[in-house]
Amino acid sequence: MTNNRWIIALAGTIVMICLGTVYSWSLFTQPLIAAFHWSNTTTTWTFAIAIFFLGVGAIVGGRWQDRAGPRWPTFTGALLWGVGNILAGLGTARLGAWWIYLTYGIVGGIGLGMAYITPVAVVTKWFPDRRGLGSGMVVMGFGLGAFFYNNVLKAVPAFAAASKQAGAVLAEQARGTAAALPPETVSVFMNTFLVSGIVFLVLGGACALLVRNPPAGFTRPGAVATAAASGRDYSPSLAARTPQFYALWLMLFLNVTAGILFISNAVPIMRELTGAGPAAALGIYGFIAVFNGLGRFFWGAVSDRIGRNLAYLLIYGSQVLIFFLVGGIHALELVTILFAVVLLCYGGGFGTMPSFTADYFGTRYMGVNYGWILLAWGMGGIVGPIFVAWVKDHTGSFAGALPVIGWVLLIATILPLVTRKPGSRQAGESWGEALHLHHRGARAH
Repeated sequence: MTNNRWIIALAGTIVMICLGTVYSWSLFTQPLIAAFHWSNTTTTWTFAIAIFFLGVGAIVGGRWQDRAGPRWPTFTGALLWGVGNILAGLGTARLGAWWIYLTYGIVGGIGLGMAYITPVAVVTKWFPDRRGLGSGMVVMGFGLGAFFYNNVLKAVPAFAAASKQAGAVLAEQARGTAAALPPETVSVFMNTFLVSGIVFLVLGGACALLVRNPPAGFTRPGAVATAAASGRDYSPSLAARTPQFYALWLMLFLNVTAGILFISNAVPIMRELTGAGPAAALGIYGFIAVFNGLGRFFWGAVSDRIGRNLAYLLIYGSQVLIFFLVGGIHALELVTILFAVVLLCYGGGFGTMPSFTADYFGTRYMGVNYGWILLAWGMGGIVGPIFVAWVKDHTGSFAGALPVIGWVLLIATILPLVTRKPGSRQAGESWGEALHLHHRGARAH
């Protein structure tokens, strides 16, 4: 096995690309509604369940990799994600929504989390000198997954034609007719899940076997100081006693809620705001999805230079005006630019948070500590998508959900302004650490 950290990072990035195809869910939203007469909320629950169980899988995978190394948790996660897609393609048309919730949502979602947390934890150990850049590079793969997948599917004539037909059927249904997708068109979408799952399983599983931890004592010149450097390598139980742990959790939760609200229904939201046709909206989202990946690398590297707190403040601030204003903007070019910024900042939250966690709590327990913080992703993955789908189903429009998120992000800017590293002079000794020291003193007496 290689000890080249760049090859290991590349393998982790390819695994992440396979996982990140979950962000292409909006390509299937309207086809599933047209095929099975589901509501926006019913369809969006599949994506929300997958993201929630991603958080659960991250905890399981993080604990497993901290104890046994990253290779097999990553491989198992890639396997489950592939199998979840395969089973969704095989049974959804016959068994209905509960089947796709179980397969794509629960089985696939757990796989997403297990295979996501391990490369992130590994790369923070291989790149102690450039932690933000290293973790940003790997999680960039997750964001780029949707970019590659969208453009591949757009280039498949059968999928493009079926998507166009689904848009036409929805337009007919909106006029009160009993239009429905023919079985052969439904099969195109089901076969897309099936073939995709096979690719994810083979490609992701092969790259997962290359992921490994660095040798004991590994370091690099200019390594970033961490909590561990001063003797504070926080175990999960100790980290959970600090208010900073919950501040980081909430920072990620709020950024996820904002960005994933758009991602879960990206194509229909863009169509509503601009009047673009299905093919145009699909193509545009396929293009701007790259910003989700670039944001992870960009903001991760920026946070190495300006600090994690300032980076998160800018990530929030860059989105506030967009969510307040975009609901009243209908020019396709401008909407495209604004949502590209949202995706850049959404990805930036993930590019910055692994380094944030390592800086505050050390890398020894990075897998499980960051796994618990990623549960915020799972919770945001329910709140954001279900909120916007509920607004659409009850008002007929997505626009009413957008300014609400603007207010949430405005309030969220307080968090990076007041959060400081545990034990720092600004923060004082955290109450969790004080409790730990108190117990040690009590045992000594």
